[in-house]
Amino acid sequence: MTDPATPSAQPTSVVRLDIPGAQEVTHRDVAANGARFHIAEMGDGPLVLLLHGFPQFWWTWRRQLVALADAGFRAVAMDLRGVGGSDRTPRGYDPANLALDITGVVRSLGEPDAALVGHDLGGYLAWTAAVMRPKLVRRLVVSSMPHPRRWRSAMLSDVRQTSASSYIWGFQRPWIPERQLVADDGALVGRLLREWSGPRLPDDVAVDTYRRAMCIPSTAHCSVEPYRWMVRSMARPDGIQFNRRMKRPVRVPTLHLHGSLDPVMRTRSAAGSGEYVEAPYRWRLFDGLGHFPHEEDPVAFSTELVNWLKDPEPDR
Repeated sequence: MTDPATPSAQPTSVVRLDIPGAQEVTHRDVAANGARFHIAEMGDGPLVLLLHGFPQFWWTWRRQLVALADAGFRAVAMDLRGVGGSDRTPRGYDPANLALDITGVVRSLGEPDAALVGHDLGGYLAWTAAVMRPKLVRRLVVSSMPHPRRWRSAMLSDVRQTSASSYIWGFQRPWIPERQLVADDGALVGRLLREWSGPRLPDDVAVDTYRRAMCIPSTAHCSVEPYRWMVRSMARPDGIQFNRRMKRPVRVPTLHLHGSLDPVMRTRSAAGSGEYVEAPYRWRLFDGLGHFPHEEDPVAFSTELVNWLKDPEPDR
């Protein structure tokens, strides 16, 4: 077996990790939407499906998996298409298809619905899934990502947001972003994680874990493809159609979480997403946290998440 400490390690050795100090996490693959997806699972009860963002994989939710399982939920963190232990397909990285991956996993797990919890790109896809397959989404939790229509508007009209998201514009170049992400054993991944965090920086173990995962062959390319679609489709018929489709309101209770110091997605860009929610909507701003509130202050984040999920009637 390849040494997991090396960047050339295979997905199994790099991705199927234990959670120190917690009960055993179950790793397995499920088929959905024409591909195979790796999931990490803990606990029993109503399904909560956790969706990671860039430049991470399922492991970003390790502390929330424990908290949710302890609170009586079936907590499942999946690797998105092209990342971690999931299939790296040549196509299929537009948000509509990625959202069908997510709802397909819900079905493959044998559940009637799920509470979706998404961060960053995972949040963008959670918004999308709640619009496209509302019967499969029981509740919605989004962190560090505005509603897709708000995101599009901010990227096109807010100079400060355009500047904050300069990395997304940089992803539009062919091949260069992929090479940059894997150069020097994924050093750029570590730099982004630290630059996008608030004062509570990720430790060396976390940074090294994400660097190794990004260096799994083809991961870098698959990780930037969704962002290429999001920008390049803005003036194309498919992008315009998607933007129109996202006018449909979200009709499930929604919790929207954001770090006040997020340098990537401005608070102003995220706030106001409630206009697309025709259901109880709660906005929660974490003071002193950056782009990764679930990792920077996992106790505060998990407490907010669990309390809201257990509230039978979350008010507006």
